Order: sequence, then C-alpha cells, then structure tokens
Amino acid sequence: MTREFGADTHQKALRINLDPRWYGTIAEIGAGQEVVRWFFRAGGAAGTIAKSMSAYDMAVSDAVYGVTDRYVSMARLQAMLDHEYQLNIDRLSDQRGDSSSFFAFADTVVARSFKGANECHGWMGVKFQAYPRDEPSQIVLHVRMLDGEASLQQEALGVVGVNLLHGAFFERQEPEKLIESLLDRLSTGRIEIDMIQFRGIEFRSVDHRLMAMKLVQLGLSGVAMFGPNREVLQPSEVLRKKAVLVERGSFRPTTLVNLDMLECALAKFETDPAVAGRPVLPLMELTMRNLRGEGPDVDRRDFLARAELLGACGMTVMISDYFEYYRLAAYLAWRTSERIGIVMGIPSLLELFDERYYGQLPGGILESFGRLFKNDLKLYVYPLRRNEDDALQTVDNLEVADELRPLYDYLAGRGSFVPLDNFTPEYLSIFSRDVLHRIAERDSSWEKMVPPAAAELIKQRSFFGYSKPRPG
Repeated sequence: MTREFGADTHQKALRINLDPRWYGTIAEIGAGQEVVRWFFRAGGAAGTIAKSMSAYDMAVSDAVYGVTDRYVSMARLQAMLDHEYQLNIDRLSDQRGDSSSFFAFADTVVARSFKGANECHGWMGVKFQAYPRDEPSQIVLHVRMLDGEASLQQEALGVVGVNLLHGAFFERQEPEKLIESLLDRLSTGRIEIDMIQFRGIEFRSVDHRLMAMKLVQLGLSGVAMFGPNREVLQPSEVLRKKAVLVERGSFRPTTLVNLDMLECALAKFETDPAVAGRPVLPLMELTMRNLRGEGPDVDRRDFLARAELLGACGMTVMISDYFEYYRLAAYLAWRTSERIGIVMGIPSLLELFDERYYGQLPGGILESFGRLFKNDLKLYVYPLRRNEDDALQTVDNLEVADELRPLYDYLAGRGSFVPLDNFTPEYLSIFSRDVLHRIAERDSSWEKMVPPAAAELIKQRSFFGYSKPRPG
C-alpha cells in the first residue's frame, strides 16, 4: 500500500512554515536531523522553528532529559517532549504566547547500524497547543523502518515526522484521517506503525482501541494491542521476554467457554518446563478478517462491544492481520524467545488440516506446518460436543482426511497437540451464535452463558441488539 495522492512532503512542510500559528522545537536523536531538514529546505522555517537540536551523546542526553536505562523508549520520548515543550512555554509565553501555538516534536530512534544486524525502530511524537494559551495535546507513535539501507530509513523517518506534524496541526479533528495521512508519500513496505496514542484536550473523545484497529486495517501494522483499561500497548514491549498464550476467536460475545478454554490452556501451559517460572502473557486475538465479516469495512459499534466485553473480563486484546496461524506464530516468535502456545477448539484444528488454505505456499500444508511448529509451538485443543447425544470430539479421536492422517499422527506423537481434558463439561454446549440468537429472541437464558461482567455490560449498553425480556 502506497499513498502517493496526498500532499507531498515539501508542500506540507511549507504549509506549516507559512502558517504563523505554529512555533516550537524539533529534537531528534538517532537518525540525523531528518524531520527538521524538510522545514529548512521548504523555506520560511524561521517562522516555525524556535530551536532544533540532537543530543546524540548519552551523557549529554542524560544531562538534558534525565538519566534513563533505555534511550529508544517511550519514557525517553516523553521526557524529551515534556522538557522541550515546557522550555517553550517558559521562554516564549510572555513574548508571543497570545499569538503562537507552541509545540515540541521529538523522536528517538535506532536506524540501520554500520554492521547492519540491529532492529530499526523508534518513538516519535508531538506535544502541542491547538490554540494560543491552550492546554497541551499529544500524539505519540512507535515506528519501524523497514528499508534495507540507513539513508532510506532516515528519509522515511523524515517523511513520517512531517506527516505527523501536518496531521496534528491540520487534521487533528479527524484522527482516522490523520492516521491515514501518516503514510503519504510512503508505503507499508517502508514504514510500520504498530502503536499510536492520542492524549490531551483535543483528543478527549478519541477511543484508542479504534485507532489501534485502524493501524491494522490500513496495513500500517500487522498487529495492534490494547489492555483491559482501554490503553493502547506497544506489542514488542508487551511481548518481550514473556511466554505467550493466545486464543483466537470472534468473542461475539465473550462466553464462559471462551474463558474456560484460556484458563484450561493456561493451567497446562504453565506446567511446561520451558514456561515454569517465567512471566506468561495470555492474549485474546481478533483477526481483521473476522472483524470485517463479509464486507471491506469494520462495524465500529460491533468491534467496540467485543472490546468492552473482553476488557470487562480483564483480557489483553490483540488485533492481527494474520489469518494464517503460521504467520501469527512467526510474528510472536520474532518478538519473544520464550515458549508460544495457541488455544483453539476442535473446529479450528480441523480447519488447520484443510489444504485449501495453503494454495499460496509452494510447499502447501507441509510448509505451513513447518513454519507453525518450528519453535516447538504447541496447540492447546479444547474438546467439542455440539449436542448432548454426540460423542465428545478430542485430539485423540478427531477424523481428518486419509492422506493427512500420517501427518496428524506425527504431530500428535511429537506432542504438538495438547488436549485440554481439564475442561468444564457444562460449558461444552455454549456457542456464541446461540447467545446472539437468545439475545435477539429476548430469552434471558443467555445470561447464564456469558461471564457476569459481560452480561451486565450487554444489558447496560444494549450490545448486540439487546432489549429487555418480554414480561411473563
């Protein structure tokens, strides 16, 4: 995806320079003065730039912004924004505070090193007044530079920085449009943005979960995350050095069986010697394919309803554009060296053995399984009984195509499938579609099929078309 139809970077920088409202500081560490360079080249920068600086030396950086353990981090970026913004207020308010909206832009990044083996990423943000004498608002994002050469990474970083400043100044009233504009004159093959955070008076009505979802929807990131308190999370920071257990689902709505699956898997996962004593991160994952349903767009109300229910159950949520499990596994393995487990039901395991899903891979199903299980990943499989009279379907008696039986038996024999025999029997008959049907029929029996916190929210906010049961 490339956005070549937006205003070019030079035009954006010039527009900012020619607007007398904006005045402030640009502080950059790690990839040259790539953002401020655009403003100097565009002309008229004296009306916009009060100061530009780059404290490359760690001792100098610590002297200016305070001592830190990690120089490329959100904490360092925030220290930079706070320090530079406050200096502008202290030094310039009396002189031009009635006519200027002050801002501080900062980035702290690590681009391609001389040896070329390092991770290339960083933090970028702007703290600004929307109007003179106004309270500050702020936008912070985490970027990954994907170009193979340092010069190209620096160029891309400069473009994103100008896009961010232009968006903050001229598109802040439409945050989703602002996010789209971050990719102007770039492509998702050059820049990844896996976290964006809006704070302050200008963004008091912004729902961060929608913004997180928008990043994945636009292809700016393959993954976005948020916690039960609605706060957006930076995936690499959250996943780092943790054993990860992820359950994929529609969670429409979250049911007792969803939670039982995770709890049963967690009990098994923590007994793995490779996991024992290590921090474990349980995740509930929604894929963009699931959120989009049959069309190209996402129903925002439906998405927020699912997010609210998962949050009420204390869950950390991952949104991903990785429909194939092996792609999800590769993403997680890139960000943690600890054990990874995926929780699924019998129907999902059957789908995993459907060869139609692997036509795009030269090695077909064998290649996909090689990628999925290469780091000793395990699948934690919850049993299935659709009706009371049906036999219980488990890992041990699942029927797959005859030609795939040897592959299934091999994976089962090596311990790639962990049967969840510690399940709660009375939950086996709970299915999300039945809950939705009973809600639509105003049949209150659905309340016993979901966690109490979820039931209360559904009723309070009329999620999924809820209305009060018919009297009598």
